[in-house]
Amino acid sequence: MLKTKDIRQTLKNIEEYLLDEYKEMQEEQKRDWRTYEQQLTGRIKNALRNLRPLIEESVSAIAVSRERGRTPELTLQQKVTLLLMKQLFTRSNRNMSSMLAAFSLLSDIDVSYKTVERLYSDPEVELALHNLHVLVLKKKGVKKIRGSGDGTGYALSISKHYASEAQKRRDKAKTQPQRKKAFVYAFKMLDIDSGLYICYGMSMKSEKRAFDSAMKMLKRLDVNVESMRLDRYYSFPSYVDRFGEARVYVIPRKNATVKGSWKWKRTMKRFVDDPLSYLEEYYQRNHSESGFSVDKRWFGWKVEQRRDDRIEVALACQNIWHNLFYLYKD
Repeated sequence: MLKTKDIRQTLKNIEEYLLDEYKEMQEEQKRDWRTYEQQLTGRIKNALRNLRPLIEESVSAIAVSRERGRTPELTLQQKVTLLLMKQLFTRSNRNMSSMLAAFSLLSDIDVSYKTVERLYSDPEVELALHNLHVLVLKKKGVKKIRGSGDGTGYALSISKHYASEAQKRRDKAKTQPQRKKAFVYAFKMLDIDSGLYICYGMSMKSEKRAFDSAMKMLKRLDVNVESMRLDRYYSFPSYVDRFGEARVYVIPRKNATVKGSWKWKRTMKRFVDDPLSYLEEYYQRNHSESGFSVDKRWFGWKVEQRRDDRIEVALACQNIWHNLFYLYKD
């Protein structure tokens, strides 16, 4: 019969010697960075080569009815293409607008920087991006996943003009923009076998809300979770229970108990009975950390958009590019 003291003793054993034993069992694999960069370059080229037909298919199911208003300067296909290209090159709206002179030779797109920014809050574009995400999962044949979930954060640089405050204080000094740092939380669920992001969520408040948003997205997808690996932040029975029949691998907290659902008890029993095998499964969560590292090296650690809805679309574009790169991975 499993007892609370069994869980805590196993944790103690892991910290004292089992973790070192586990690490010794793993073969150290050194990455060949030259080969890695060549493979990444090849995947990017393949993603760009196949981008147009994927976008065409993702927007083909969207029918828009307009009774009034000015005809948009860009088609929905052009909007999605432009937004994804901007995120890929991590250019500002003004810079991207200037660069369109070169792109227009191929695409006949020539719009202002304000038009580029408005794409982030265009509901048609958001719908097309979701369709593109689902299409990539379908193309890869993702139906059942061995998942890994983790949270990360991105910096936001927000300018706040304080002229009104200066006027209140009768400060005649030249007004200057006052900058402060803000933070956006993101949670992404990854399929270990394919390397694709299955679902994701963001929040300006907490990682928990980002997780909740990702779980809502998961429910809308035709994907079954066979197993899931989460860090200690989610080491509570309530989080384990949210994955239904799927096996969940978490490292319990030091004050963990057997109190909770039967699923929590079964999870802790696997942890106690065979900790080395459990750790081997749990540490496949490193795939999530590796994915974050690659994404941030390519797209940066900061999101330039200011509005919440536009921040969400910017992060969705990054996730789509990540999936496009892995869609054509050998």
